[in-house]
Amino acid sequence: QVQLVESGGGLVQPGGSLRLSCAASGFTLDDYAIGWFRQAPGKEREGISCISSSDGSTYYADSVKGRFTVSRDNAKNTAYLQMNSLNPEDTAVYYCAADRSGYVNYREYEFDYWGRGTQVTVSS
Repeated sequence: QVQLVESGGGLVQPGGSLRLSCAASGFTLDDYAIGWFRQAPGKEREGISCISSSDGSTYYADSVKGRFTVSRDNAKNTAYLQMNSLNPEDTAVYYCAADRSGYVNYREYEFDYWGRGTQVTVSS
C-alpha cells in the first residue's frame, strides 16, 4: 500500500523550530521529487518547498525562503522539512507529496501521492 506519513508537527513558540518528516512506504522515494505544502485556516493550500529526485535542486516559496530547508534521506525513504524562525503566520496543516517526474515544482496537480498532513501551530 502506497503511503506518505508526515510527523513532527506540534505547538511551538514564535522564533522556535520544528523538523517535519515525511516517511514513504509501499514505494521508493528515490525517483520522486518531494514537495511540501501547507494550508492555513481559511486559505488555499500553497506549495512552499520541493526537492528533486536526483540533483538536489530545491524550490522555496518567498514566504519561507531563508527559514526552511528541505532535505531527503533516500536510504531511510524519508524527506524532511527543517523550519526555523517560525512565526504565527506559519500556522497551518503541512503536507508532503511525491511527484514521479522527479523534477522540482510546486503545482499540486503534478504530485501523485499525498500524506494526510500534520498540524503546526505557532503561538505564545
